[in-house]
Amino acid sequence: MSIAPPADRLNAILARHDIVTATLNAAPDGDTIVALSRELSELDGVVDAIRAYRAMEENLQGLQAMLEDSDPEMRALAHEEVPGAREDLDRAAQALRLMLLPKDEADEKSAILEIRAGTGGDEAALFAGDLLRMYTRYADLKGWKVEVVSESEGTAGGYKEVVAEVKGRGVFARLKFESGVHRVQRVPDTETQGRIHTSAATVAVLPEAEDVDIAINDADLKIDTMRAQGAGGQHVNKTESAIRITHLPTGTVVFVQDERSQHKNRARALSLLRARLYDAERTAKDAARAADRKSQVGSGDRSERIRTYNFPQGRVTDHRINLTLYKLEEVIAGNALDELIDALITDHQASLLADQEAA
Repeated sequence: MSIAPPADRLNAILARHDIVTATLNAAPDGDTIVALSRELSELDGVVDAIRAYRAMEENLQGLQAMLEDSDPEMRALAHEEVPGAREDLDRAAQALRLMLLPKDEADEKSAILEIRAGTGGDEAALFAGDLLRMYTRYADLKGWKVEVVSESEGTAGGYKEVVAEVKGRGVFARLKFESGVHRVQRVPDTETQGRIHTSAATVAVLPEAEDVDIAINDADLKIDTMRAQGAGGQHVNKTESAIRITHLPTGTVVFVQDERSQHKNRARALSLLRARLYDAERTAKDAARAADRKSQVGSGDRSERIRTYNFPQGRVTDHRINLTLYKLEEVIAGNALDELIDALITDHQASLLADQEAA
């Protein structure tokens, strides 16, 4: 039987929902409307779950009272319906507990996606390109926008390194479990003996940070401008549009180039720098908690081999949850990626629930 959260906690949520609703109806200033509207959108789903749980609780109590009824037909009806009512209440309690799990403050944010070719030379760079296409197609299905911020192309195609912005609500919540080492096993086009090669690429997913998330002092920045470079070292243009920013206190360096706009590159470079500093801050705060966890799902450990894409067998295996799907083409096309992500989120939620019960 699932145990619902304490009644006083549920009452406090309902009371807060009433306060937020009343305040919004009183037509406050613009900034307050934005903040409270965001809070209300988060509270609405929880309040619906609380009301559903309490309605089912009332229904079960009514049926249990009927078990003592003097009318034999009413008692028989109650006996018949009580088991189903208990199951409904258990499901509602479980749904409510999941909704009340601690939220990652970055979950609703857009994300910075970084993909770097690892071991495997040209084949690793091609695989990095495959991963970028997979995430781009997945983003299209979700209605998100993907824009490449910087890229270093491989000599035979693909990317040695590529950084992209993925814009949309809740992007980080869906993609954060993709951080880690992705391994591919396949026969390269240049392989004449039919031998399977193993290559790897590293994926890092960072929540996109805003000014309120991380403060950057201009005095801590060293900003260099230079000419943008195209493939093969060709100058894209004659203007110094490429931007390199070094954050002196941490030594963090970001580089962004665009064919036209130095101003746009500077803004993108600052956005990327802010995301990396914010991610480093989050990682430091979470280090102690992550060290205590048995599973690394969601820990963001980018040195961990998390997934293998085996082309000869047409399978994808996520090693963190021991899940294998024999639909590699659908996953690489972005269409079946949700099956992996949903399973990872479910496993993560189960871990959080276990931690709560053990506390």
